[in-house]
Amino acid sequence: MRYTIDKTAGVPAYLQLYRQVRDDIVGGVYPCGGKLPSKRTVADDAGISSVTVEHAYALLCDEGYTESRERSGYFVIFRADDGFAAPSNDAPPVRHAGRRESSASVDFPFSVLAKTMRRVISNYGESILDRSPNKGSEELREAVSRYLARSRGIRALPEQIIIGSGSEYMYNLIVGLLGRNKVYAVETPSYKKIEQVYGSSGVKLEKLPLGRNGIDSAALKNCCADVLHISPYRSYPSGVTASASKRHEYLRWAARGDRFIVEDDFESEFSLSQKPEETLFSHTDRGNVIYMNTFSMTVSPSLRAGYTVLPERLTAAFDERLGFYSCTVPTYVQFVLAELISNGDFERHINRVRRAERRALQAEK
Repeated sequence: MRYTIDKTAGVPAYLQLYRQVRDDIVGGVYPCGGKLPSKRTVADDAGISSVTVEHAYALLCDEGYTESRERSGYFVIFRADDGFAAPSNDAPPVRHAGRRESSASVDFPFSVLAKTMRRVISNYGESILDRSPNKGSEELREAVSRYLARSRGIRALPEQIIIGSGSEYMYNLIVGLLGRNKVYAVETPSYKKIEQVYGSSGVKLEKLPLGRNGIDSAALKNCCADVLHISPYRSYPSGVTASASKRHEYLRWAARGDRFIVEDDFESEFSLSQKPEETLFSHTDRGNVIYMNTFSMTVSPSLRAGYTVLPERLTAAFDERLGFYSCTVPTYVQFVLAELISNGDFERHINRVRRAERRALQAEK
């Protein structure tokens, strides 16, 4: 064991340590059931405080790589070979409220939004009336690219990002890009419109049952799907979040043959974890994960704007097959979103909501 912290990296020490230990867990350095080194041992070895190590270990627990056992330490619960096992009989809990359920208000501050709208009109003038490029405005795609790199670990060029008006529109683009001859699999239960859009597109659909940690392993192994559409974080309406082991199982499934994962990440910015939820897109170098997110949850559903991030190897195919589609989000709305992201108001809002939700959770205990 030798963990090093680069104090010039611009990344907090606890995150650097978290990533190094996580990679060791995934790589089998610490097997399932094994105990992590003590906080004091790691602190002395890396030249950091025990509090920093504790913070990193807490994140590993949040992500499902480890668990804390009172007076015993931290133990690995991640299994590299998890999945494709016996089916689980554990039914997931079901949320019956709207697509988002929270004890804290998630409303974006109207005063901030109004101020930004006025500034965009003043700064951009009549260009807010211009027709948007087909993939979306350069300003918004560049802003999203920078945001994803610094906050989600996703490295994607603006050319890989497609702006569209809401999830349903983008689901249709997925079918147009990957083809109607493929078999698509979805979680069950899942957000109703996912099934409706795929059904209306005429594709063959398989429904894979959710357990408490994600899709049932036996169902995933035995399915005939080419494309797996998942919401790894708080899938609606079940509220199920895929465990770290399950997410790696999804990636192993996609690595077999010419398969793709559609990662529908609509709510993960509001995770109660001390760090943003990990994305499958950032954990594969195979170019077989398509990432999707929306501003409907984080800013306002009235804006009807979201984005899809394509793996680089699919950008040429998209341009050839679907590049003629006009962007369905008004240029003005795109400029407003780009400004909110670039000036930091977007992330400040997300951080405010996450802090409020953590306080609310603590008050309930």
